Amino acid sequence: MDEQEFKMRAEQALDDLNRRLSAAAEEHEFEVDFNAGALAIEFEKPPAKFVVSPNSPVSQIWVSAHSKSFKLDWDAARGAFVLAGTGQSLAQLIGDAVGQQLGEKVTL
Repeated sequence: MDEQEFKMRAEQALDDLNRRLSAAAEEHEFEVDFNAGALAIEFEKPPAKFVVSPNSPVSQIWVSAHSKSFKLDWDAARGAFVLAGTGQSLAQLIGDAVGQQLGEKVTL
């Protein structure tokens, strides 16, 4: 995939994730900020910040959550960014991470 296609797919994925997170934030205790192409998820109790951002040079979406880094690649067959090894989509990975942070199930 070329850089232009990656940017388009990453923007669509982050827009979709932002919509899902914004809806979930109405039910759960966290805030979402989508700014300058990166998405930040912030928690007050316990305090934490997760960051989701595209990395154009390697055509991946990078997630920083729970002091870990996750790198998702585009899976053309699924039409989604997916975490190698687990097969989790971006929404599944973030839903699980947010749920773990809050101590409750969060479905995006």
